[in-house]
Amino acid sequence: MVFFGGASVSVVHACARDGRGGSPTAVTDDGPYGDDERRRVPGAAGASHAVFVSRGPEQDGRPVFSLRFFTSEGELPSCGHGTLAALGYLAARADTDSDPYRVTLRVGGRTFPGRAVRKGPYAEADFAYGPVELREPDPGESALVLPTLGIPPHALGPGLRVASVGRPRLLVPVASPSVLAALAPDMERLRAACDRLGLLGCYVYAAPSPSGRVAARMFAPSIGVPEDVANANSTACLAAHLGERGIDRVTVDMGDSLGSPATLRARTSGQGLRLGGDVLVTRPPLLP
Repeated sequence: MVFFGGASVSVVHACARDGRGGSPTAVTDDGPYGDDERRRVPGAAGASHAVFVSRGPEQDGRPVFSLRFFTSEGELPSCGHGTLAALGYLAARADTDSDPYRVTLRVGGRTFPGRAVRKGPYAEADFAYGPVELREPDPGESALVLPTLGIPPHALGPGLRVASVGRPRLLVPVASPSVLAALAPDMERLRAACDRLGLLGCYVYAAPSPSGRVAARMFAPSIGVPEDVANANSTACLAAHLGERGIDRVTVDMGDSLGSPATLRARTSGQGLRLGGDVLVTRPPLLP
């Protein structure tokens, strides 16, 4: 645990796989901090992202929390794995046997339900996801970005899409997990291309297995994260894309190339999209 402005910061491992790995995410209560201070928290905590939590008045008998997300580059409009980390953090801090622990979350202009089922030091967290915008990339976008990833032309799969949940990113299919594992993007060129096009980054994934298992990697140097251990927003984008093809459940493995295995789950239905993962929670101190 680290301290920031006199407040404790918990490092929560979001989207862990089989009790290991996950994406280290700094979570703390928000306060009268400047954004420059908030930007320093991820690095100080040894994390790529930080989540700042503020409690509001209860709604329909449930706690309500607003979330803000930062990397070293600045604020993000949303962060899926940060939302899962916050749900685990809040469930641990509630120190209640209520199972599942249910809350209402506010991120940007959206209000939505989330829950966490506690299992010892872990929590199974999920939340209702918002709409995902999908479109075909134009030739100029593809021509500028794809060469920076180093994907052999014969190894590029069908179904290239631009997906947006606040900021657009490129979904890039490749032929196999081995092609995915071998990628070594030119980060400087990738950042320049993404900055020019206003893209968050590139989410590269191998074709799903018949059971919906997918391997993926997220490259986002434009937000100060060359490769993300677990990118839940992009996983939701992929789930929305695959849902159009009749695949309503996906399990996505990430982080193996970074030595921190992570797994995310997403499902689509008539009620919308839900995104989830297992969260390793180090119990934060109870607040008055």
